[in-house]
Amino acid sequence: MPKREIKLIAKNRTAHHEYEFEETYEAGVVLTGTEVKSIRERSAQITDSFCIVRDGEVWMLNVHIHPYSHGGVWNVDPDRRRKLLLHRRQIDTLEGKLRNKGLALVPLKIYFDEHSRVKVQLGLGRGKKLYDKRADLKKRQTDRDIQRALKERSR
Repeated sequence: MPKREIKLIAKNRTAHHEYEFEETYEAGVVLTGTEVKSIRERSAQITDSFCIVRDGEVWMLNVHIHPYSHGGVWNVDPDRRRKLLLHRRQIDTLEGKLRNKGLALVPLKIYFDEHSRVKVQLGLGRGKKLYDKRADLKKRQTDRDIQRALKERSR
């Protein structure tokens, strides 16, 4: 039986520009049936989303999953907060680390794993300052120029 690939649903492109990530975690998401069908039909939006830890549970906020086209009355609020499934030790360590000033828990991407379950990759990161963002842009530009020069040389 061939192994299934991971199917990417949504990616938070601005997250790597805004934060410097120290660790990543994989978490399951509690969804309704119409939300899963909607995700299979269209993509979700996680650009301004973030996660919080409340009462020993991790919640994902500001994630927009479009209502399912054939959902009818079973469709739920597209912007509701969704519970994430993590191990107790992971939640406890995250809660301890999030108490530090400047750390944030941000969803990086949503995808279907090899068993067709919806998973979220979370990044624990520190917000970048403006000069850090500028330095990253400058480094990326110089790397691009170097690659371009090497490609020209090899021709």
